[in-house]
Amino acid sequence: MSHTAHIPSHRKPRRNASKTALRAGVAGGVLSTIAVAGAAGPAQAEPVTQTIEMPTITSGLSTAVAASAQATQQVAQDLQTQAQEDAAAATAAKAAKKAKAEAVRKAEAKKKAEAAAKAKAEAAERASRSTARTTLSATSGSTAGTAASTSSASSSSSSSSATGSAAAIVAFAQAQVGDAYVPGGTGPNSWDCSGLVQAAFRSINVDLPRVSQSQSTVGTQVSLSNLQPGDILYWGSAGSAYHVGIYVGNGQFVGAQNSSTGVVQRPLSYDPPSGAVRVL
Repeated sequence: MSHTAHIPSHRKPRRNASKTALRAGVAGGVLSTIAVAGAAGPAQAEPVTQTIEMPTITSGLSTAVAASAQATQQVAQDLQTQAQEDAAAATAAKAAKKAKAEAVRKAEAKKKAEAAAKAKAEAAERASRSTARTTLSATSGSTAGTAASTSSASSSSSSSSATGSAAAIVAFAQAQVGDAYVPGGTGPNSWDCSGLVQAAFRSINVDLPRVSQSQSTVGTQVSLSNLQPGDILYWGSAGSAYHVGIYVGNGQFVGAQNSSTGVVQRPLSYDPPSGAVRVL
């Protein structure tokens, strides 16, 4: 046995190469850091000056301002348009009001003119009949009293000269003498001319047209020299007559003349008719 067999070796064990390299690298890095820090330590750091450019907003602001200006202009235009429309509406309303007032004025003037013309026509009719009565009285001369007596007798006997249906018509017409004349009146206490004639014939169940124009063409045309009680007298032309009455005999007729006289019985000479028709 060798005398050195139990003596441990003083040689250091071999290290792994990769570990050695790693340690060397770390140490080198540490040393480098220390060296840099040492070199930079004593020196004073200079202040750093840097210019930062802010983003420009000029273009966006211009767009916003332009949009605002456009909106303001549009509002102004809208207000101007509305003002013009309001002014036009006010002008139209004023014109319409003026036109309506003018139409009302003209209507009232026309109504007054018609009323005046009607009054004038009635006055002329009364004057004409008054003249006729005056002329008749003058031509009678000294026989006026006798004529009055004859007229009275004729009036009282006129009903007796009619018979049958004609007598009923005459009686109905004479019963209305003194009633009022009203345009469009059909009784029982106020009449117009054709309304009275129609009612008289209706009393014997004979239906006649309502207006004088049509009544002047019913039945048969007869001569004024051949009248009979119950005949219809008309003034104007047949088919366009403006007035009608009923012949009651003995040269007398009954008619609703006008608003001044009402329903009267008068001699034919009071208002000579234009023609006559016979229905019965």
